[in-house]
Order: sequence, then C-alpha cells, then structure tokens
Amino acid sequence: MEMPTLNTRLDSPTHETYQLSSEDAVHWLKSLEGGSVDLVITDPPYESLEKHRKIGTTTRLKNSKSSSNPWFEIFPNSRFEELLIEIYRVLKNNSHFYLFCDQETAFFIKPIAESVGFKFWKPIIWDKMAIGMGYHYRARYEFILFFEKGKRKLNDLSIPDILSEKRIWRGYPTEKPINLAKTLILQSTSVRQMVIDPFCGVGFVGCASVELNRIFKGNDINSDAVGITKKRIDTIKQIL
Repeated sequence: MEMPTLNTRLDSPTHETYQLSSEDAVHWLKSLEGGSVDLVITDPPYESLEKHRKIGTTTRLKNSKSSSNPWFEIFPNSRFEELLIEIYRVLKNNSHFYLFCDQETAFFIKPIAESVGFKFWKPIIWDKMAIGMGYHYRARYEFILFFEKGKRKLNDLSIPDILSEKRIWRGYPTEKPINLAKTLILQSTSVRQMVIDPFCGVGFVGCASVELNRIFKGNDINSDAVGITKKRIDTIKQIL
C-alpha cells in the first residue's frame, strides 16, 4: 500500500524540513529531479541478508515481536544497476554517496557503481563495538562504501576510516546509530543542503539530517517504518 507523502516545514513556509514517502525505492528516485540532491546515505535490505537468516548467522529477519520478516522486502541484486543509475542521476555533480552493506554485497555493488559513473574511494568500516552472530570469525563490523560523483573534498580530513559507534540492540531490524549518520553528513554536506535515503527504515539518516539543519527526503516501501520515522523526526524537531 502506498503511503501519501508527509511534509513538515520550518517557521518560514518556503523552508522545507523533510518529506517522507512509501513506495518502491527506484520508482521514488525517478520522481526526484536530476541533479537536485547533495548527499545519499542508504542501507538497502540486500539479498545476502536472506542467506544469513537461513543459516542462522543473523537475527535481522527472524520472526519475533521486535524483528520480523514483514518489515523487509529484500531488494534483489538484479535491481542494483537501475538503483545506482537513478542515484547517480539525482545527485548533484561534486557530491558523495554512502551505502551500508556486508562484504558479499560490497564486491557485487562496487563494479556496478563504477560502471554508471561513480568513483569508488574505499570501504569505511563501522565498528559496532559488540560481536555479532556467525561461525567463522564472528563479525563486529559493517562496510560503508564511499563513492563520489565528480570531486568533492571532505569537510574534515582528520576523520579516520574506522567509525566506532555501538550498534542498536533490540531495536528495529538493521537500525543504525544516529551519530554514525551525523559523521557522514558533516563530512559531505553544508547546512541546508539536501540528504536523501531511498531505504530509510526508521530514519537514522533523517533524524541526523534534521538535527544538523539539513533538508531530508526519505522513502521506505514499508509504511509502518515510515510512520516511525515521522514520529522520531517530529520529536527531534520539538526539542530543537
């Protein structure tokens, strides 16, 4: 079911704070104007998550009160090319793109992103500061692939390529720390620039964007997740 776009604004009616939508990620991106976005940060529900669930090395997709399959519609590897083409199209020249993924998906996505025009800089490591599930050297990290369209200097060259933020425990499946998104946003944007997330989940990128006085546009095919994102952002706006 498609959820209507949700809007909220600052005091001035011309100053938009955020917009949220609930539809297919690629279809949503196609609705955005080309060259209109300053930064993309996203964490798609990649195909290898389902493989990890089947062999018992992740709890992300298990059915339970806190984490259940209905939250997710896996985004298949076969659709990444059309996704990355649209992300490249909507980004302004001289901008950055960060994509969260595991090591298997990283090897798959990198050549596709390069083929559509992105420059790949490196994988940033998110150190979750807690061991995860698994059998062979249990993981406590996740990749954040760092891509560039054109050429944009990072705002702080002293930031390392390992970012340590404790993972969210017993939250929405795949929920990320807001401070993790803040680091990326501060590195790659200025105040009032636009940040988008085509797979926003419960809105860690959106919350960070609003806290840092950036414009945010988010989308998730799961309307319940979008509803949670709206509540979280509205709460932050009341505090600010």
